[in-house]
Amino acid sequence: MWSLPPSDTVLHFLSLVAIAAQGMTAALAAGRRSMDWLGVCFLGCITALGGGTLRDLFLGHYPLVWVANPIYLALAGGAAFLTILFARLVHRLKVAFIVLDAIGLVVFTMAGCDVAWQMDASLPIVIVSGMVTGCAGGVLRDVLCNDVPLLFRSELYASVSVVTGLFYATAFGLNLNAELWTILTFVLGLSLRLLAVRYKWEMPKFVFTGDEER
Repeated sequence: MWSLPPSDTVLHFLSLVAIAAQGMTAALAAGRRSMDWLGVCFLGCITALGGGTLRDLFLGHYPLVWVANPIYLALAGGAAFLTILFARLVHRLKVAFIVLDAIGLVVFTMAGCDVAWQMDASLPIVIVSGMVTGCAGGVLRDVLCNDVPLLFRSELYASVSVVTGLFYATAFGLNLNAELWTILTFVLGLSLRLLAVRYKWEMPKFVFTGDEER
């Protein structure tokens, strides 16, 4: 079984990047709703740390991730604040938003799987924990901004998290090189999400109008 990632591992580094990235997506979303600066930073913390908080509550994993590491609050809020300062220089905010959100989705999915595995959870719980960690923060961000969450839009989103979690969890049972597998999983998940957006890959839809042919 893997040990919890020390401070110099690839996953930990990617987690810091993902926290900053999700804080930035929150700032971009908040800017479209004309929130004040404090609201932007607050939304950044909710977006970056909300998924991990829900995962920890569901699993009984204490202390909560941001309680054990208060620096994460500063990182998420700081990234959101810095985005306020340079957002006007970014001409393709929609592209930046999608890429940053994809980074958060993939990395947080891996982090959630890792935490659940350390608690000796079964594979289904590991995958669900990864999905909650990866998706919930973005859902909270979109709901608070009165937007339809990316999770419920057309392109693959939650399914990307599931595939990422399954691929990442393969290393648990096969004792593969942790850092190399983390990089491979990151590349796979990020590529899958961006390709889904680019080519509009969708899951089959259930359409029921209630009208029956007579």
